[in-house]
Amino acid sequence: MPKYIFCTGGVVSSVGKGVTAAAIGRLLKARGLKVAIQKLDPYLNVDPGTMSPYQHGEVFVTVDGAETDLDLGHYERFTDENLDHTCNVTSGQIYAEVINKERRGDYLGGTIQVIPHITNEIKRRIALVGKKDSEPDVVIVEVGGTVGDIESQPFLEAIRQMRADVGRENTLYVHVTFLPHIGATGELKTKPTQHSVRELRGIGIQPQIIIPRTDHPVSQDLIDKIALFCDVDKEAVIPLETTNNIYDVPLVLEDAGLGDYVVEQLGLKAQAPDLTEWRAWVEKMGALETSVRIAIVGKYVELHDAYMSVKEALSHSAVFHNHKLEIEWVYSGDLEKDRCWDVLETVSGIVVPGGFGYRGVEGKILAAHFARTRQIPYLGLCLGMQVMSVEFARNVLGLEDANSTEYDTGCEHPVIDLMPDQHSVTNLGGTMRLGVYPCALKLGSKAAEAFGTDMVSERHRHRFEFNNAYREQFEAAGAEFSGLSPDGHLVEVLEITDHPFMMGSQFHPEFQSRPNRPHPLFRDFIGAAIQHQQQAATPDADDTTAEAGEA
Repeated sequence: MPKYIFCTGGVVSSVGKGVTAAAIGRLLKARGLKVAIQKLDPYLNVDPGTMSPYQHGEVFVTVDGAETDLDLGHYERFTDENLDHTCNVTSGQIYAEVINKERRGDYLGGTIQVIPHITNEIKRRIALVGKKDSEPDVVIVEVGGTVGDIESQPFLEAIRQMRADVGRENTLYVHVTFLPHIGATGELKTKPTQHSVRELRGIGIQPQIIIPRTDHPVSQDLIDKIALFCDVDKEAVIPLETTNNIYDVPLVLEDAGLGDYVVEQLGLKAQAPDLTEWRAWVEKMGALETSVRIAIVGKYVELHDAYMSVKEALSHSAVFHNHKLEIEWVYSGDLEKDRCWDVLETVSGIVVPGGFGYRGVEGKILAAHFARTRQIPYLGLCLGMQVMSVEFARNVLGLEDANSTEYDTGCEHPVIDLMPDQHSVTNLGGTMRLGVYPCALKLGSKAAEAFGTDMVSERHRHRFEFNNAYREQFEAAGAEFSGLSPDGHLVEVLEITDHPFMMGSQFHPEFQSRPNRPHPLFRDFIGAAIQHQQQAATPDADDTTAEAGEA
């Protein structure tokens, strides 16, 4: 039986439970333990797949095709473990399952109630984590929302019951709270934390570890006060001050003694912690002085969390090349209004990420045109590959009406079209081409050189694909389809041959990037951007590039 660590949040939402849970996973894995992490989300949506990124940030896709909370991205990046659909559970999934069972008559006429039926289903879902491949030593369960929320109450009751189901010695409750700072007096206040813990204790959960989040240093007096009023050990109150680098969080918690305390409380048989590689990587990240500036041209740029994995994948690759990452966030709709072009003039690479809906798409097409004609390194992700195709068709092939049927069903040249197996789909949720699919790479292409192999598996999330009717025209004009499905039917990677680096992938490589192992496509894109930046600093060094930029 695995041990269970339950992470709850208090005072305010977005306090950092996800990163904290991921960091605890990193500390345990550094001790040779097998770790699995799960997120319990209280909202009634079945998953975030149909939710606006403004509502929920990025939709993270697992290897088995589940559309999940963005915190699963943190879990994977911190623990370097691939998670699956069991690792994100929502109220929508729980209630749908219970209602379906009731309709089938599984409950034999019984009255269906939150307790025990909903809570039992929650516990059943918790028990599924890690069973697919290998039994984990520790399952970390993060409960979304804040203590006191109506939506969270069934989940909190379920994790309270888990203590009796699996034994007190096999459960540990971690509470992440916020310490507000009163500017007028210059004080940090513990009262909200006390009330949050009191609320948690009122439903039967006594947190054993409290992690107060703060933007200011926490004195020993405050630590002692929290320990006294919340009835926890002094060494179990571990302040987590805001850092400039989320990858520093495991080290902060380790240096404060959290890893050893968790192992002791759960009676785990663990090795001595080895965070040497992680610490060296974080120290390297903090010591970098030279920057590379990259533009992310998207439609949700006001909320950076909408592109969380893209941002992190770029950061991993910049550090690999000994550079800091500077991101210029460009709203694609502004380009349509002839704004922000001065920003694109200053960057050394352009990334166009995925998205849905027509708003801002023409701006993304303009960004692809700018990158192609100016010979600026370009990486298109999913929709970014599709707008790159539309731009090429319009401006190189002369097909002025070229478009995607997602936006113009009657266009004369549908270079991007709905996948054949999507025509009969009526429900939007969970029906796209999702999860890992194989991709065969063309030898000698930039994609094959990046991966160092001719066959890869990458994660997908899309309904529309490149229209094969236009392949010959594209290839004749200088495009290269360097990645295809093994049967040769679906285009996975598109490159422009007479360009330093212009590549689009139908899959989402950002989901598989890791801090000390950046994704090959991001790695080589950043390498090309750095080379472009260096050439721009010495324009006489490459007359060919200068002439191409003037064309």
